[in-house]
Amino acid sequence: MSINVTRSSMPSYEEYCEEIKELWDSRWLTNMGKKHKQLEADLKDYLSTPNITLYTNGHLALEGAIESMGFERGKEVITTPFTFASTTHAIARCGLVPVFCDINSVDYTIDVDKIEALITENTVAIVPVHVYGNMCDVEKIEQIAKKHSLKVIYDSAHAFGVKYKGISSANFGDVSMFSFHATKVFNTIEGGAVTYKDSSLASVLDDLKNFGLHTPEEGKYIAGNAKMNEFQAAMGICNLRHINEEIAKRGQAVSRYRERLSGAEGIILCPEQKDVLPNYAYFPVVFDGYKYTRDEIFDKLKPHDIIARKYFYPLINGFDCYKDLETAGEDKTPVAKHIAQRVLTLPLFADLTEEIVDRICDIILE
Repeated sequence: MSINVTRSSMPSYEEYCEEIKELWDSRWLTNMGKKHKQLEADLKDYLSTPNITLYTNGHLALEGAIESMGFERGKEVITTPFTFASTTHAIARCGLVPVFCDINSVDYTIDVDKIEALITENTVAIVPVHVYGNMCDVEKIEQIAKKHSLKVIYDSAHAFGVKYKGISSANFGDVSMFSFHATKVFNTIEGGAVTYKDSSLASVLDDLKNFGLHTPEEGKYIAGNAKMNEFQAAMGICNLRHINEEIAKRGQAVSRYRERLSGAEGIILCPEQKDVLPNYAYFPVVFDGYKYTRDEIFDKLKPHDIIARKYFYPLINGFDCYKDLETAGEDKTPVAKHIAQRVLTLPLFADLTEEIVDRICDIILE
């Protein structure tokens, strides 16, 4: 059996079947039913956030978060190229112009010392990304945003359950988007959510995920369909019961990786962040000056049915669809380019055993 870069956490078959059993009685399968409302309440409690709106996936949640801000089309949004395509596509699909800022070389999040140089009279927001579960410098970003009257929309797809100085990642910026995709620490099969402080956004976000209909007879926005269905919500209800145990198991695998790979010349691991309670979302390794390149390590693992991932590679500012932007081109973000060409995320999931971690490390080191 292949050892993939991740493996979806799931409840027992019996637990999930018990959770969805009542749907055969109610026949309420979507449109914010009982399971949807229960998961929303459960997540609000778990994430310690005052407001949350569920979406059918993280990408549409991010589009909803951006659109809810009411930005004028054609305005600029500063973001990072070291992310999944969804981040940038959501900005562009909302009629805004992505402006790419380089990352720092320690935790691979947006370089806060380079943001202000990119701000113009057309800048309306910053969309930073918490990468691999590593938190952005939320304090510096807040200072910059306040100084220049900008909105902050966090892509928190990797940061579910992470806390900084005891504060949930759900409570930074104006809004935060979470992905509940099957590959994430917490999943609802597919799914996503937006968390926010301003309760007045609730009706806007609800309307945007339901064709813009404020009532069955009142259309306030031009919008699509992004509602989470009851089967997704039921999976989330079950998975949330076990989330702390799942994160702890992932942490054990990370500890073993660190024990085996730390100190090897040419192998760079992200340092543990100060004041951060992690979720062990991914385990990135940068091969810089090692006896094998990242691509060679990737190829050496594959015959053993060990599927690592070049994540994130390539950079988004190298995509053809963004080639005409002023900040396009990987050379304009040299740190991100350097990391993208050398990073490999190794398999990491709750059921990953120490034996398998050792097999992976043995192949890399020997």
